[in-house]
Amino acid sequence: MSLNIPGLVSLSVFFTLSLATGIWASWKSKKDQQNRSLTEMAMVGGRNINIFIGLFTATATWVGGAYINGTAEIVYLPSKGLLWLQAPVGFALSLVIGGFFFVNPMRSKNYVTVMDPLQETYGNLMGSLLFIPPLLGEVFWFAAILASLGATMRVILDIGGSSAIFVSACIVILYTLLGGIYSVAYTDVIQLAFITLSLWICIPFALVNSATESIYYTATHQSYQGPWIGKIESQDLGRWLDDFFYLVFGSIPWQTYFQRVLSTASPGQARLISYLSGFGCFSMAIPPVLIGAVAASTDWNQTSYGLPSPLERGESAMVLPLVLHYLCPEYISIAGLGAIAAATMSSADSALLSASSMFAHNIYRKILRKKATEAEVLWAMRTSMLVFGAGATGLAFYSSSIYDLWFLSGELVYTLLFPQLCCALFAPSTNTYGSAAGFFVGLLLRLLAGEPALSIPPIICYLPCSLVNGTYSQLFPFKTVTMLLTLGTIITVSYLAEFLFQRNLLPHGWDVCNVTGGNSTLIPLQQMKKQMDLPAVAPEDNCD
Repeated sequence: MSLNIPGLVSLSVFFTLSLATGIWASWKSKKDQQNRSLTEMAMVGGRNINIFIGLFTATATWVGGAYINGTAEIVYLPSKGLLWLQAPVGFALSLVIGGFFFVNPMRSKNYVTVMDPLQETYGNLMGSLLFIPPLLGEVFWFAAILASLGATMRVILDIGGSSAIFVSACIVILYTLLGGIYSVAYTDVIQLAFITLSLWICIPFALVNSATESIYYTATHQSYQGPWIGKIESQDLGRWLDDFFYLVFGSIPWQTYFQRVLSTASPGQARLISYLSGFGCFSMAIPPVLIGAVAASTDWNQTSYGLPSPLERGESAMVLPLVLHYLCPEYISIAGLGAIAAATMSSADSALLSASSMFAHNIYRKILRKKATEAEVLWAMRTSMLVFGAGATGLAFYSSSIYDLWFLSGELVYTLLFPQLCCALFAPSTNTYGSAAGFFVGLLLRLLAGEPALSIPPIICYLPCSLVNGTYSQLFPFKTVTMLLTLGTIITVSYLAEFLFQRNLLPHGWDVCNVTGGNSTLIPLQQMKKQMDLPAVAPEDNCD
């Protein structure tokens, strides 16, 4: 296989277009700044992103390289199939639920990040602990999608994956650094258009290729029953439900989502964007589903790829670029390459912006430098962007384990952060003691459940279990149970701590977080100061 010069030129043109769009968006953000703060413009676009741009950027955030590649892979795998394809429905429901329940309380208080209500309710110390899972998740996600792009470049262009990783990372970091949310949002419009047009152009050629059987025939004929439709066995139902709930609820407490809805002009627009992007996310799964079905219906021996098949070679994750390269004409596969590159960059810039925004706003401004100026916070954001981007780029060269680390981080966000966010928004009477207890209980239960992908054996083996590669794998919906136990712990410990201090069953000197600032022992003191015409002192959260 020789170097694909037309493909390389096409990719260069696309990268140049993305970079130019990002730079133009950076100029536009400065022009629209007016009286808005520097950090507000960089993080939430001055809350001035219109519905059209907001819809494109919210959809593109979820429809990334891993989304379209992973969708095709799951449909192709004989052990999975269409019935195991949960991400399109899960993400769509997540966006609808987020718009219905979470947008109003977040947007009405003009929060900037998903960490704001957590710090407001539980203090800066707990906020810094809760910041760790999403930070790791965003960095590992950035690294994983860069690794996916590098693998795709090797298949279609026959160039070193490391070169593609490095160039893509530099472009994403540069335009995100210059324009913040404006650059990310406007480049998402270009990227989502590339994804849609490129994949739909490729599909007819793949469907009519002589090496491919009719996907309708392979789905319905008895001899082909199940290769891409799939089947859910009764013993796998618990794991299927666990993964589904994880996708639905675990996709909500991410800064990538809230950064979009918090950037709109009103709560009504934010809700509408959330609903419409759910539909957009679902519809964008149709092209990779068809490509996965084509891959499962192809006699690869009739192509220049030959035998063994992608499944037997361990290249199942690459079926989408393989179909584009071996079942489509060369000039068509180049268009598909643009779709994959666009999908990768649309998620990479979102992850980078989210991680740097949370660090600058919630850690640097609220903990490290409480008197920091706007310009200083903006530079902290840009510096962290470089650090996180460089770190993720380095990790991308170890792609075999990056996906596993990202999945584990995502599960920690689901089991730890989602119940914390729910309590902060809908049960504000919960306190720091409950938050801390829930964090450590959830973390302990999740780690003790093990992780087969990282060869971590379970200490707690919920029944039923299955043995996978010498490590027991949970078939019980343990992630969802852990999330519910975390939620219950936060509520129970919060009310228990308040009860014990208010009833004087524990000394008030032990109340280091001062969660009973309005308790009965302080009321006479406040009343006495009022009678003496002295200013009452508001209780402080000493846990900060």
